[in-house]
Amino acid sequence: MKRLAVLISLMALFSLVFAAPTLAAAPSNDTYAGRTAIGPLPFTDTVDTTDATSDPDDVDINNSFCGAPATDASVWYELTATSDGAIIVDVSASSYPAGVFVGTGSPGSFSPEACAPGAAVFFAVNGQTYTILAFDDGTDGAGNGGTLEISIAAAPPPPTVEVTVNPVGSFNKQTGSATISGTVTCTGDAEFTYIEVQLTQKVGRFIISGYGFVDGFACDGTTQPWSVEVFGSSGLFKGGRAVAVTFAVACGAFECGIGEDTTMVLLR
Repeated sequence: MKRLAVLISLMALFSLVFAAPTLAAAPSNDTYAGRTAIGPLPFTDTVDTTDATSDPDDVDINNSFCGAPATDASVWYELTATSDGAIIVDVSASSYPAGVFVGTGSPGSFSPEACAPGAAVFFAVNGQTYTILAFDDGTDGAGNGGTLEISIAAAPPPPTVEVTVNPVGSFNKQTGSATISGTVTCTGDAEFTYIEVQLTQKVGRFIISGYGFVDGFACDGTTQPWSVEVFGSSGLFKGGRAVAVTFAVACGAFECGIGEDTTMVLLR
């Protein structure tokens, strides 16, 4: 009995030592065929991609469009837009350096919309279907994924900008420059702003034109004064009428808002 017990114990030990290892499961959306369908936005997903693979479809996308160091641990999604507008795909909260590809079409015939590390923005057209590939771009010198945190949502709207131009400006007899002024109102989140004026005036038989630029105005919903000094590139501005084409630009994280005005200005 003692020998039998020892034999059984040894057999049990050998069965543990030589037992076939349990194969880890790749995510269900590891391939294009298993891509995850995205419903209404905003959409978020958390995926363990440590066992995700790369295949010829990922490689073709990278070679054709992205040029990332790698497309390891890639997973696939599909979105059909329900309206026109900018959409941001953000994977920057992942536990590894992740990249994003967005395109239309299917493997072997993709047309790119965007490809970027961390986050990508693209303009969606109502009814169009988009393929989204999230991958480990290998920029840390390591591989195969980790915890993917992906969010897909409508991008914030651009700032709204309104600009006015005063009907009377001034000119400097010594320098030949003209000063144009007005007001600007900006609402929204802006990372940078500026105003540009193109001024054109007929002086005798000649056309005098020039550009002026001023950097920065607040985007806080208040109406603010502005003024720009314009120097002629082909002569000196004089007293009289001139045409001012003015652009006020405020750029957010993804899009710019533009206010435009064309005004006949009296320089005096």
